[in-house]
Parts: sequence; structure tokens; C-alpha cells
Amino acid sequence: MAVTDSRPDPDALLAKVQRDEAAARRGRLKIFFGANAGVGKTFAMLASAHAAQKQGRAVRVGVVETHGRADTEAIARDLQRLALKDVAHRGQTLREFDLDAALAWSAAEPGGVLLLDELAHSNAPGSRHAKRWQDAQELREAGVEVWTTLNVQHLESLNDVVGGITGIRVWETLPDQVFDAADEVVVVDLPPDELLQRLKEGKVYLPQQAERAAKNFFRKGNLLALRELALRRTADRVDDQMQAYRREHSAAVIWPNRESLLACVGPGAASDKVVRSAARLAKALGLDWHAVHVETARALSEAAHQRVQRTLELAQSLGARTAVLSAPEVGAALVGYAREHNLSRLVVGRRERAWRWPGRPSLAEALNRLADDMDVLQVALPTTARTPAAPVLQARGLLAPHALRGYAAALLGVGLTTFVAHALLHFIAPTNIAMLYLLNVVGVALRFGRAPAALTALLGVAAFDFVFVEPRWSFAVGDAQYLVTFAVLLLVGLVIGQLAAGLQAQARAAQERERRVRGLYAMSRDLGAALVPEQVAEIATRFLRAEFGTASAVLAPPLAASPGREVLAVLPVPGSSSVQPDLGVAQWAFDHGQAAGQGTDTLPASPCLMLPLTAPMRLRGVLAVEGRRQRWSPEERELLDTCAALLAISLERIHYIEVAQQSTLQIESERLRNSLLTAISHDLRTPLAALVGLADALKLTRLEAPQTEVADAMRRSALRMSALVANLLDMARLQSGAVQLNRQWLPLQEVVGSALASLDEALAGRDVKVELPAELPLVELDAVLIERVLVNLLENATKYSAGAIRIGARAVGHQLEIDVADHGPGFPAGREAQLFDKFERGDRESATPGVGLGLAICKAIVEAHGGRISAHNVATGGACIRIELPLGHPPA
Repeated sequence: MAVTDSRPDPDALLAKVQRDEAAARRGRLKIFFGANAGVGKTFAMLASAHAAQKQGRAVRVGVVETHGRADTEAIARDLQRLALKDVAHRGQTLREFDLDAALAWSAAEPGGVLLLDELAHSNAPGSRHAKRWQDAQELREAGVEVWTTLNVQHLESLNDVVGGITGIRVWETLPDQVFDAADEVVVVDLPPDELLQRLKEGKVYLPQQAERAAKNFFRKGNLLALRELALRRTADRVDDQMQAYRREHSAAVIWPNRESLLACVGPGAASDKVVRSAARLAKALGLDWHAVHVETARALSEAAHQRVQRTLELAQSLGARTAVLSAPEVGAALVGYAREHNLSRLVVGRRERAWRWPGRPSLAEALNRLADDMDVLQVALPTTARTPAAPVLQARGLLAPHALRGYAAALLGVGLTTFVAHALLHFIAPTNIAMLYLLNVVGVALRFGRAPAALTALLGVAAFDFVFVEPRWSFAVGDAQYLVTFAVLLLVGLVIGQLAAGLQAQARAAQERERRVRGLYAMSRDLGAALVPEQVAEIATRFLRAEFGTASAVLAPPLAASPGREVLAVLPVPGSSSVQPDLGVAQWAFDHGQAAGQGTDTLPASPCLMLPLTAPMRLRGVLAVEGRRQRWSPEERELLDTCAALLAISLERIHYIEVAQQSTLQIESERLRNSLLTAISHDLRTPLAALVGLADALKLTRLEAPQTEVADAMRRSALRMSALVANLLDMARLQSGAVQLNRQWLPLQEVVGSALASLDEALAGRDVKVELPAELPLVELDAVLIERVLVNLLENATKYSAGAIRIGARAVGHQLEIDVADHGPGFPAGREAQLFDKFERGDRESATPGVGLGLAICKAIVEAHGGRISAHNVATGGACIRIELPLGHPPA
């Protein structure tokens, strides 16, 4: 039985300690996982939160979506909630999770639990993160324990499967690694019949929604399929955890908790039958399976090597995980792999052999002896697949050029040793001369392999007998004891040759693996310093040229690509002649996220292999590798896939560097603009005030009519300029956060009256209709700022309309709606929401004075009050600005 080193790997122990330390700093993630909506995930999460609160833990609700379910709302009512924040989007105000408030709460009460419903939810544009699961990641990095809910259709890997089952594609998804990285997953399950009954009773959706859902998504067949998917996905996660536990604790015994197969692939012509038999068995039993080939020191011909590659590719196409191992003994390597991956059944081929070395067991016998806790299944192989006798020598490499050079070295080494030993015969004992021949065997074995080493041992024994044993110069033996010496010398020579050749083969394999790892490390180090995509392409070209001797190219869409279908372009590599790939094949691989081209089942006539560059967030491009006459081996494909993954991560990092730089530039530009506006506003207010005072003083003197008109015009212009400066200063203050609301409960009539009084002169002669019902409730607001809003809106109405102006208000639900309407030309169609941006005007060519800050200031003030503002055209003509303010609970 092979001796194995059971000591733990120090690198693995260090990595485990580092992982444990990182996990201790991170907050836990607990997911309540179900097949679909209505199984009770949110209710189970809230019930667990109540239990945790009774145990003394601080619990806060970040977001809980009750969907109008009475039982869920009742159990959520007793938990403290964090306030939601308002996010404006397309003229509407959306209530979203406030990440900063949650972080502030966690800093004040460490060790608490935050409930964050619907992990796959997409946040409103303008939020810090695009997805709620990214909010959860930041919370975990801050040490917050997050409890959340998730449906199986929101997992990215199962999204298309669920869409094919239900006919409905869910667009809100999250990466599977988020689910796999969760510390705890609680499966919330409900039989389909009970779920359909809950749907009928209105406990899942409102009646109209429930009727529509029952006809489409909530069909019993769909519910059964989704339930199976959810349970299988959870079982896969538990299986991965079990495998990780086995690796960490070096478990040597197979745990038959989940059946799995290992197909043993040999170099024979009938190995594909073993693979197909294992695939049929795995499919019939619903099992995962692996296919493994073990490389030993025995040299294989090119034809045998190609057969192994084709067999492993066949196994991959049938759903197996493949691997190529290097080891001196096939049986020990297979058993070690099976124990590492907890594979309980081994499938091997069985062929009756006419002759075998005495005492050398078959592979099945060796597996039975090494692993009595595993099942060994033997597949009968046809005897017609046996290679003819003549090509066997070639298949084993006995007549390969390298072996012929070894035979020549054996003849030369034995001859030279014999000549030197004969010259020193009177100074060296015959036993020491035998050691010289053994030294020859070791040297030839290390350099040329087994067959030349065996020939060296035979020639050494023959030369020793012929030259140095009495009677000399004859193969006759005078003393029978020398027969024992010859036998031992030959046996020791053969064993030493075999061992030395095996060690040399293992050393070469280790050197090859070390070279590839070193190349990947160098490439990853260079990619870490790349700042532009062209550098990534140059690094990839250099690595693949050095590793495989092939040309390559990296194709990626432009960083600033417009929305829609992204078109790939070859990234230029200065000073290098990269391959010119077929852009159509590359685009197909990019659009579908699958490998294409030579060596694949898709567009195999292409001269290049196209590998999609899949990053954690999205596809980043395609790696095109020039094809070769021979097929890519599994280990070479694995190396190419690793290279593609590193390139994808590097391109994504460069993309986000570009995004961060643009964001920083925008922030700095905004800060500079605000500083400039503040400075200009302060510097202009004093001379404008003096100018207004001078105009007033001139009006007090006795002037002729023309001079009085000039003084009035000067005063109006100065007041208009002062209003513009005040808007600039208000905008700068609002954006800097220096404005503090002084909110008080006031009647809206007072604020409207104050705004109209401040515009007596501007509204002189205008028809202003005020429609404020007497029963309007009090509103909690900052009277000065809301008056500023109304003044700006009324000034806009006087600028762009010569007709009547209407001010109306009404209470609608929990909101107070205020309308300021005119009878002017109205707003440009389709640009209503843009008018609230800074420096945006409805008619850019209009001669009406203004800089486009009035509505932006109104929007900032209204949103600071927790409300929203929107613009629309009136059907009878004119424009209307609507303000919605929360009513709250006014005092009695």
C-alpha cells in the first residue's frame, strides 16, 4: 500500500487562518431561501428577528416588503425600522433603503441584526449601489449581520432555466457566489397545493394580482419545478460546505451522503466506453461524476496522448468534471482524488490479459486493496481494441528518437566504463567495478528513461561477466556464486533504473506545473499594474506567445460604448503582430457568453479559439487564440480559461478605474463651480444693493419724465440681477448642505400670502387666482424656503405667460398637492423632467432673461422637505408645476 504524507499543508493552514480572520471581521449573512413568492420567507425572517430580539440582540428593519399581507404587516409592526430615503427618478420620488443610516446605526449599536428584504432588488438610479445585494456586501464589510430573503429564480445561473419553465424572465438577479458565500441559508418551503390555497385566500397578492398570477406563474407544474430547483440548489451548497469541511479536516473516509462517480480514463482505444458507461449511469441515477486520467512515468505515443485528450473532451461534453493527475501509481492517485472529492464509486475498464507480471495486480484489484470503502464498477472492454504487436514498441516509445539516443548512450557508457575499469583492474576490486555499472544505470535512467536504463543494466551484467569474471573473455562462469551476483546486479540495476526514470518524469511534470504557475503569477502581477486595455492585450499576447507559441488578440467593446448591442474591436498591441480574428465568431462568443471557434462545437471552422472574458459583474470581451494543428489538451484549456479569467478581471478593474476617475472629475468640477458661484454671489450683492439704493435716491429727486424712466429701468435691472445672484447663492448653499430646515406647523395660506405680497410689483395688473380650501390641514415646513419656491414659480409664470396665474392646493391621501399653473406656451414635450436640472431652460433661444436655476432650487428645497416636484402641460393650454409635500400628523 502506498505511503502517504498525512501532515497538513502549511500554506493551506495559513490560508485558512487568514480566511477565518477575514470572516471574523465581516458580518454574517443569513438568507431565507424559497422557491417563489408566498412561501413565507419574509414572515419566517421576521419571526426569527422577534426571537433574536427576545434574546437581547438589537434588531432593526432596513427594508421589509409586506405586499399588503396582513399577517406579515402585523408581525413587522413591533420591530423598529430605519427611515427610508427619497430618491428622485423620472419625475417621481422612490422610497429606498438608506445605507448610510444603517451604517450609522451599526456604529452606535454594534452586534445588531439588520433585516434587508428581497436581496436581488434593483436600487433606484442615483443610489450608491445598483443592487441591494451590494448594499448587503458593504454592510457586512462594516461588521453588520444581515438577514435577507431570496427566491430561486433570482439566482443568475438558474435565471434562464426558470424562464424556460415558467415562460417569464426575471430581470433582477444576483451572482451565485453571493448565495454560496452566505453564512447560513434557511430553506422556507411550502407544498404547491397549500401555496395555491394561500393565493386564493389573498395571502400572497391582492385579488386582481392573484387572479393574474394563478393563470401565468402560479401553475402547479411551475411550482413543482421551482421547488425542486430550490431544494437541489440548496443541496449543492450544502455539498460544497461538506467538501470544504473534509478538506480542512483532512477526512480520509468516504462519506456516502451523496452518490457520485469517478471514471478512470486510460490510454487505450476503448476508454471512451468507460466514459459513456459512466455518463449513462450518472444520468440514470442523477449523480455528479468526474473523469480522471493519471500520467505516470510510462511514455505515451502521440496517438495515445491524442486518444486521452479526445476521451476527456467527450467526458466534458457529457457533463463530467475532468482532471489530469501526475503520479507514480495509478491506483493510489485515483483513490486520493476520490477521497479528496468524496467520490464513492469508481468506474474502470476490464480487459482479460493473456499474461501479466507475476504479483502485479490489475487496476481493479489495486483499487479494491487501497479503498475497501469504495465501490469499484468494471466495464467490459472489447478485446479487438488491443493494439497489434508491431506498433506496441512504437506506442511505448521504445523506438522513439529520444530512446534511440538512450540506447546509444547505454552502449557508449558501458563500453567506456569497461575500458576504464580494465585499466584499473589491479587497483579496484571486482565488487566496486559492479558499482560503476550501477552508476551508469542511474545516469542513463535520469537522462533517457526506463528502456535505455534496462538495456544499460543488461549490458553492464554481460560486460562484467565477460571481462572481469573468471574465466575472463568468456561468458562461462567458473564459480556458481557469481550467478547470484549477476542476478542481484541485474535486479538492482532494473529497479534503480525504474525508480530513477519515474522520479525524473515526476520532476519534469512538477517543473512544467511550476513553470505554468510562475507564468500565471507574472502575468497577474503585470495585469495588476495595467492602466489601459491596450496594456492588457499586450500582456496576454506576450504570455500566450511564451506559453504556447501561438498568436492571440483581445477584443473588447469601447469603454464609453453607447447603450445597446456592444460591438467588439481588436485592442491594438504596439510592436507585435497579433492574429486577425473573425469578428463575427468573436461577436457570437461575446453575445452568448460561450466559447466558439476551433476546437469547439460552435463554428469550428474558424482558425481561432474564442474564449469569452467573463468578469464578476459582466462580460468584458473575447480572447482570440490562434489554433494549432493538434487539439488543445484539457490542461491547456484549463490554463487558457484561467488566463481569460485574469484578463476579464483586469479589464473590469480598468473600467471601474475609468468610472471612478470620471466621478472624481465630476465631483471636483461641481465643487469648483459651487465655490465659484458662492464667491461671485457674495461679491455681486454689495454693488447691486448700492445700485438699487442709488436708483431709489434718484427717484426721490425732481427729475424729468425721461430721467425717471431711466431710474426705474435701472432699479428693475438691479433687482433682477439681485434675484439671479440670490438664486446662485441659494443653489450653492443647498448643494453644500449648509441649509438647515426650520420646520414648523403652519397653514399653507400664510405662506402663499407672503409669496404674493413679495411680488406685488411683478404681479401688478396680472390675474392671480388662489384656490385654497378652508379645510386644508397644517403643514410642517420651513416657511422661508417654501415661500422661496412659490416666488420662483410665480416669477417663471410671469416671464413666460401673459395670462392668468392659478394657485391651488388639496389634500390627497397623506400628501398635500400644490399647483402653480399658467396659460402660456407650456413645456417642451419630453423634457419636463430635465427642466429641474441646473442651468437648464425650456427654450434655450428665448430672449427671456434667466440662467436656469429657479426650478433646480425649487426641486432641492422640496426634496429636503421629503416631497417631490414635477412639471406637466395642461390639456386646455399652459404649464403646471405640482408640489407634493408629506402631511404627517399635525398637532390638534
